[in-house]
Amino acid sequence: MSSSSNLQVLSILLERAEAERDEGLRQLQDAQARAQRARAQHGDLAQYRNDYQLRWSQQFARQGTMDIVGCYQNFGMRLNDAITSQSHIAEFADQRVQNAREQLQALEMRVASVRKLLERRRLEISRSAQRQEQKATDEQASRAAYAGANPFVRLSA
Repeated sequence: MSSSSNLQVLSILLERAEAERDEGLRQLQDAQARAQRARAQHGDLAQYRNDYQLRWSQQFARQGTMDIVGCYQNFGMRLNDAITSQSHIAEFADQRVQNAREQLQALEMRVASVRKLLERRRLEISRSAQRQEQKATDEQASRAAYAGANPFVRLSA
């Protein structure tokens, strides 16, 4: 494989790695937004439960029948279940954020590795070209020195 096609393949690989990294970043941002919404909803539910308990405890202080107390307790249990469920949803969303963050780090490492490899190949190609140029210059100088020392030799172009 020639040097230029090797660089071309590495450049394509770098573009693909960068695209995957960009997609990983988008997924992380989406996961962060979902986690934030889940935590906010959990907070809203907890605040609603506090308001509900305060409002009804004041109501029961004034008056309350057994039927109303039963409804209050039943709704309170369902509200607690909803808060517990939302807590699990928020924890799961936070775990997805962590997974997306780890995936993004791996993708960023891949981009950095391909970039480093590409730069190393470019440097190798440059050094090789410099060596070839130096070799050609040395050969020319050697021929010129030989021709100068030997008057019967003609230099060919």
